[in-house]
Amino acid sequence: MEIKKSYSLSFAVLALTFLIGISSTYAQELSVQNDVFWNTKDGLPINSQGGGVFKFPDPVTGKQKYYWYGVHYLEADLYRADPSITHDKNTFEAVTCYSSSDLESWKFEGNVLTKDKVNQYGKTWVGRLGVCYIKEMNKYAMFVQHGSEVLITVSDSPTGDFVWHQKINMEKMIGTSNTGDQTVFTDEDTGKSYLIYSYGKGRNKIYVSEIGMKEGKVNLLDCTEVFKGESREGNCMFKYNNKYYMFASNIYGWDASFAYYLVADDIRGPYLPTNNMLVIDGASEDFAHVSQTGFFFSVKGNKQETIVYCGDRWADFAGNGLGYNQWCPISFERKTPYFNSLSAWNLNSKTGNWKAAKENNFVKNGSFEADRRHIPSPVKPIQIQLTGWATEIIEGNAISQDTVTSPVLNHFNTQIERKTVIGEKSLNISDKINFKRKVFQIITSSPYVKLEDGTYTLTAKIKNSKGFTNLELYAISNGKKFLITVKEENSEWKTISIKNIAVKGGKVEVGFLADGQAKAYSLFDDVSLVKN
Repeated sequence: MEIKKSYSLSFAVLALTFLIGISSTYAQELSVQNDVFWNTKDGLPINSQGGGVFKFPDPVTGKQKYYWYGVHYLEADLYRADPSITHDKNTFEAVTCYSSSDLESWKFEGNVLTKDKVNQYGKTWVGRLGVCYIKEMNKYAMFVQHGSEVLITVSDSPTGDFVWHQKINMEKMIGTSNTGDQTVFTDEDTGKSYLIYSYGKGRNKIYVSEIGMKEGKVNLLDCTEVFKGESREGNCMFKYNNKYYMFASNIYGWDASFAYYLVADDIRGPYLPTNNMLVIDGASEDFAHVSQTGFFFSVKGNKQETIVYCGDRWADFAGNGLGYNQWCPISFERKTPYFNSLSAWNLNSKTGNWKAAKENNFVKNGSFEADRRHIPSPVKPIQIQLTGWATEIIEGNAISQDTVTSPVLNHFNTQIERKTVIGEKSLNISDKINFKRKVFQIITSSPYVKLEDGTYTLTAKIKNSKGFTNLELYAISNGKKFLITVKEENSEWKTISIKNIAVKGGKVEVGFLADGQAKAYSLFDDVSLVKN
């Protein structure tokens, strides 16, 4: 994939750090840049949500290639053109197909399932999908969420037009006619493919069904319930070291959430812990890089296998930040997975090794988009602090569920503000009485990504009123403090930065300190810490 400027000038300036683009240092090296919109090698927008990346033989050469299928929604184009607007609907345009031999340079193969075909019996919802090869028919089958049922389409080629095969009603199998969410998983060791999906109402159950032929038609051969408990969606899975990992998210609509998982030795289970999905380590500070579980793919190199998490960021509907696809590497401590939330990283497809890129932003939830409501939030998820950030009240009202006295920790950006800053939300430091408050994040080396010693630049956007005796952006490392003080009112958003921050010992605290009068306010957004 290539990343090219495709939004307003203000956003281009704001995201300059990230717009270096995806380019290969070596022919076999994939460079992933999150938090931006992705393009094909020809500069076309990549519109692919709720789908998956699958390996199939190239119809011409016979060599294995990657094929990426997903949904193109009309509002994705509108949001990309003007990210200041959040859209309240999702209009299906087509299922797209992109191909690549290296996971980097993607070619648009075309719209393989168009709206005139899926709407031939009336306009309907089209959601998550996946594709597998059906050996008995020598065809490729696509399973699509389609209205209140599951649509199966087939094609002679991975890039050809997929034609209507049949719709299946899930009522007799699970008790609802539809699936809650679904993906297709192919076990490369056995060649068998499976539909991974949740219960259609409430989504409190997860199922595995093998895909095959039944009465001359592509269908589901069986149904195994592998989870029953809290409601989950975004169901997807991968296999690593002969173990099966089932993943899902919270039912937060289009918003990001924790990434949950279960582990099993057999694809049909039992999955452990029984009916108690675990939150993957490394994803809690920014809700899996502000995304929802989408799908996984595996890169098997000659030194290691790397599992890549592919999260959907439904930004066209929820204003969760730039870019629709967030790809992050998964690490393992024996059988325990770890989520590496990175804005930029490199993967060597030959060796399977990966590393954080030099332009990676080490701040988690730097644009404050992980939280779906005003914080503190008395409703799901019940929450006192901002995700990834700690707020210390030195003077002023305490943070609580009391909406009368408690300060609100985040601000919902206006459409005008979003011409300059990313997403719907920003940090809010204010109170009804005189206050002194510290908001900070401690950044350390993780087990798999080292915060290297060296000099860094801390950058943020600020908008503030008068009435502050002290207002600062700061960083502290190895006992030394670096800061910039804001001494004047900024009625419009302004970029501030601290350069040459000496980070030592794999640890740095970054944050804001505000000492203000009653009703004074300061807003911060788009915080980044990047190594020089």
